[in-house]
Amino acid sequence: MSLKGLQGHRVILIITLCLFVVCWMSGAKRPAKRGRAKKTTTDTKVYLQHANELTYDIYGKHPDAQFVKGNVAFLHKGARLTCDSALYYQQTNSFEAFGHVRMKQGDTLTLTSEYAYYDGNDEMCEVRRNVILTHRKMKLYCDSLNYDRMYSIGYFFEGGKLIDGDTRLTSDWGQYNSADRQAVFYYNVKLKNSNSLTEGDTLYYDTKTSKAHVVGPSKITMKDDVIITEDGYYDSHADKTELFSRSTVQRRDGKTITADSLYHDSKTGISEGFSNVIFNDTANKSRFTGDYVYYDENTGCGYATRKAVAMDYSHGDTLYAHGDTMRLVTYNHDTDSAYRKVFAYPHVRVYRTDVQAVCDSMVMNSLDSVLTMYKDPILWSDGRQILGEEIRAYMADSTIRFAHVIGQALSVEMLPDTVHYNQVSSKEMKSWFEEGKLRLNQAQGNVKTVYYATDNADSTLIGLNYLETDTLKMFMSPTRRLERIWACKHSGTMYPISQIPPEKYKLPEFVWFDYVRPLSKDDIFEWRPKKGGTEIKAERRRDAPLQTIPVAKKPVEEEKPAETVAEKVNDAMPETKQDTHAAPDDTPATLRKEETEEQENV
Repeated sequence: MSLKGLQGHRVILIITLCLFVVCWMSGAKRPAKRGRAKKTTTDTKVYLQHANELTYDIYGKHPDAQFVKGNVAFLHKGARLTCDSALYYQQTNSFEAFGHVRMKQGDTLTLTSEYAYYDGNDEMCEVRRNVILTHRKMKLYCDSLNYDRMYSIGYFFEGGKLIDGDTRLTSDWGQYNSADRQAVFYYNVKLKNSNSLTEGDTLYYDTKTSKAHVVGPSKITMKDDVIITEDGYYDSHADKTELFSRSTVQRRDGKTITADSLYHDSKTGISEGFSNVIFNDTANKSRFTGDYVYYDENTGCGYATRKAVAMDYSHGDTLYAHGDTMRLVTYNHDTDSAYRKVFAYPHVRVYRTDVQAVCDSMVMNSLDSVLTMYKDPILWSDGRQILGEEIRAYMADSTIRFAHVIGQALSVEMLPDTVHYNQVSSKEMKSWFEEGKLRLNQAQGNVKTVYYATDNADSTLIGLNYLETDTLKMFMSPTRRLERIWACKHSGTMYPISQIPPEKYKLPEFVWFDYVRPLSKDDIFEWRPKKGGTEIKAERRRDAPLQTIPVAKKPVEEEKPAETVAEKVNDAMPETKQDTHAAPDDTPATLRKEETEEQENV
């Protein structure tokens, strides 16, 4: 061995010893790790596992590639890719696969196509022609897809179809994340299953829950419903929707519900709307609004609260009715004899340009087209005010045809001078209308009237007619002028306009509630109660004077000496008792007068 060879061996030996000492010292300074060390994989190389043939062609089109064919298989980071043939670029850690390409990753993901290019450094697989991505029970069909293994996301950009059970989802462009099983579809999106068809521009779909999230103008068509939304969640299995951004649910029968936030269940038929809710029934030309509306399509029942308003626009001008709570109940639903009732309570206020009303509670019944108002009801029409304990208005095609005021009825008409009032008070009052105009007004029971006579030429007041009777009928012309008056036995006085006693200008029952009257459709939300002392006092009903027969008690007989027959009879007779229901001698003269008049009328 030469001198240069010995020197070379020494240099190599010294370098080896130095490296050994450095490694030993660095290992001695590190504390020992407890437990089993985790195995880390840093191998990013693509391995050719098998091929029947392998050839080179350094002078051909692919001088850097190895051409392999026949049962070709590649391995890379837990994924196995097979094909009929491939170009393997070992230097760039990539390959191109041809024919029956199939990549399998774990037990849940499979990707098949006719062509694929795989880059091991970027972990990107670009597959083309007849692509099928299978993940668990989901299948994604497309013609071009790039699958990023690093982020577990597949992108398709020339149209794709996702099948999840009975759900079919198609679009022009989209992606699927196999890590969280979320899909995003864009442009000409259609989601179809056995129950519905969803169309829009952007849709997020969760294959775990079968729940879709549509963004942008979208339309969901179901068996009986059509949903229009720009931001909504749809559960295709349960047929439930959660809608936001001013969405609308349209029913086949013409009913629609619109709200800022809307929850709808097609199976149960239940809809709930929050904030600025509008429920519209075009068939019946009615509408409900409120900040909260609940409606059950299968039962035809619902209610509205928080500025709840019921509107009827079947008669040209819209009628607005407000109550703190409004309920809708349908009876005999899904039958030919179905009818509805609308309940409003409390603080009910009604407005239409030709009629206004207030009361504590109200019921509208479509069976007999009657509207009933309870507890201090007041009804206005132009310059006329009607009130009582209960008011019933019977309608025909949304036009009043008959009104019935029950208990403490009072009708007041303000004259054009706004100073004098025509007044009628009675126990009850009935009014008949033709084409919405009053033609006959009938008052019954303790009738008292104050009526001003006018000159036909210039409508100047010429006198006051005060009348008391039991029954009064007032016939009106189509122009609302008094034609004639009929009354049974009555007493009255005609006062010239300059000789009217001050106490005769107004009846004791007179009251004018102009400060309570709704002034516009927006005024129905402002509740103004009656002033103290002007509320209707409940009348105490008198009991019928039923006669009672006293029960005789048999006295205990004692043995006595001889008695006469008269004494025995007297002992057997009961004591005479006063009839507590008999009218006393001091019966008021007015009551006796009423009884006499009733007998005369009979």
